[in-house]
Amino acid sequence: MIRFVLILILFILSLVNFFSVPSQSTWYVGIAVPEFPWVFMLVSIALLIWSWYSKKLRTVSIILSVITFIILTSPIVRAYNVGSHLAKDLENSFGVKKDADMIGFHQKNPFSFFQMFTGNGAEKIPFKTYHFAKPSGVDLTLNFTPSSIPGLRPCLIVVHGGSWKQGDNSEIAAVNNYFANAGYQVATINYRLAPKFPSPAQQEDLHSAFKWIRQHSTELKVDTTNFVLMGRSAGASIVLTMAYTGKENGVKGVAAFYGAINMPWSYKNPDNPLIMDSREVQRDFLGGTPEQVPEKYIAESPIYHVNAKTTPTLLAHGCLDAHVWHIQSEMLKKELDKHHVKNYLLTIPWGTHGFEYNLNGPAGQLSMYSVERFFYSVTQMKR
Repeated sequence: MIRFVLILILFILSLVNFFSVPSQSTWYVGIAVPEFPWVFMLVSIALLIWSWYSKKLRTVSIILSVITFIILTSPIVRAYNVGSHLAKDLENSFGVKKDADMIGFHQKNPFSFFQMFTGNGAEKIPFKTYHFAKPSGVDLTLNFTPSSIPGLRPCLIVVHGGSWKQGDNSEIAAVNNYFANAGYQVATINYRLAPKFPSPAQQEDLHSAFKWIRQHSTELKVDTTNFVLMGRSAGASIVLTMAYTGKENGVKGVAAFYGAINMPWSYKNPDNPLIMDSREVQRDFLGGTPEQVPEKYIAESPIYHVNAKTTPTLLAHGCLDAHVWHIQSEMLKKELDKHHVKNYLLTIPWGTHGFEYNLNGPAGQLSMYSVERFFYSVTQMKR
């Protein structure tokens, strides 16, 4: 009976590959199961073998184990499917001709089954912490990971998520190390958090980070004509707003993972309350409701600031995201297309919020492959 219960539990867990997680407490399952699939596949095989040599509930256990195993392999199968056209999609969107245009450290294939075990080969590069501003008495720091390639290099500024009210720049640090290996000077910043510091504090802090980096560009070997931005969740909204409205010189591209891009729409279409109270999150960040502070809801909505000169954009979003609906990225892509802005939306069919947590998982590999080629196209590729 214990064996059958374990099989049943694993079967239920496997369903996050096709259905959104029902609550905040199950969110991490929605990341772990599809992005570490081999772990759960091995468990499934072990239970299948156990069932094969058992008598009680043998047939039903074997059938359910086989079904569970097939479901657990689905992110791998679908990653290969997405990857089969990803190189061509990126070439059409940004001009990167598959692997031929890439030099130095990079991921050669959109997805590789073996990379889940071997890793991406990035070497560990130590970072340094710097203090870049102290607004309202809040000591703001950035972690700077130097490029593995010597000389003047493009700079990637990364902004963390956390509903604008929590989190810090240690978020998914492997990404920072990855792009330092790829030849970028990487600065990951902290910013003032809501509700104590509502909008526009976050934009002001990102401006301060730009100012500090420019002032120290010589010692940091930063090419101040060659910035790219990346953010996740709340950080994605922050970097999109900065790229579209901040008027910082030298910003060549912005990569945004599962960010809210239309604040009025988000307020009218809230999340499942078991996931989070998204309206409260917005009120804390923006200082009130859409009726009370309509100008802030518009100011912090990237979709309302798109024009023909908008910064080239890479969007990445999971279809099963229960924190920020995938349709938001679809809406922004449609607006970018309307104004003929270079862009691409990487859609992860099985992805939830935070799907790229494991860089060597199916969604993680597809994400790094896409972002590195996008960044290369806007900062280094010869035209």
